[in-house]
Amino acid sequence: MGISELQLPQSVTAHSLVDAKALSVKLAADVAERLRAAIAAKGQACLVLSGGRSPVPFLEKLATEVLDWSKVTVSLADERWVPVEHADSNAGLLARHLFQGAAAKARFVSLYQQAENLDAAAAKADQALAELPAIDVLVLGMGDDGHTASLFPNSPNLAEGLDLTSKRRCLPMLAPSVPHQRLSLTRSLLASAAFIALSVQGPGKLATLRAALEGNDLNEMPIRAFLHDPLSIYWCP
Repeated sequence: MGISELQLPQSVTAHSLVDAKALSVKLAADVAERLRAAIAAKGQACLVLSGGRSPVPFLEKLATEVLDWSKVTVSLADERWVPVEHADSNAGLLARHLFQGAAAKARFVSLYQQAENLDAAAAKADQALAELPAIDVLVLGMGDDGHTASLFPNSPNLAEGLDLTSKRRCLPMLAPSVPHQRLSLTRSLLASAAFIALSVQGPGKLATLRAALEGNDLNEMPIRAFLHDPLSIYWCP
């Protein structure tokens, strides 16, 4: 069973790779190519990434790609509301696995903000994201429950998070598992990216993708909000 057997919309391109290493190499090459093209066209590029454990090989490969990292702005699709030193911090993940060597010259726009509560932190992140250039490349992941970024099924702010007309760039979101408190870019900002990649691995994620394609309730599986936009899916068993 592979991704070629799914009924994908015409706007979706699928890349089936043999394993996680091949996926990381292909995705890193494609992302770097688009960043180089953006730099050539307008003198800068903007990249928004997702955290978690599975992107580590991709991030390490991307760090070795030859491009003018000093002209690249990097941010995150979502973040746990924890300091960068915390083991669960996505900013910390990028510091360890991407911002090494030449890639350390990239400018980073952090979502994490110190504040008295999550709502205040999200408001601060929203202001910080006003400085984010137009997104050239967005790399999304997907959970087994069909969430992407930190747009979780049935989360209190999900309706606004999925609203394409929302003026908010970042919202406080609650995950069903620990740590509960998250900061997430909104669909209105995420969907503005010139190129969107979805990286998924394993038969479990393939089953989730199939279920997402078979329905249209965004609240049930928020990844559905992105499956009919121009999208490139990178999958391996």
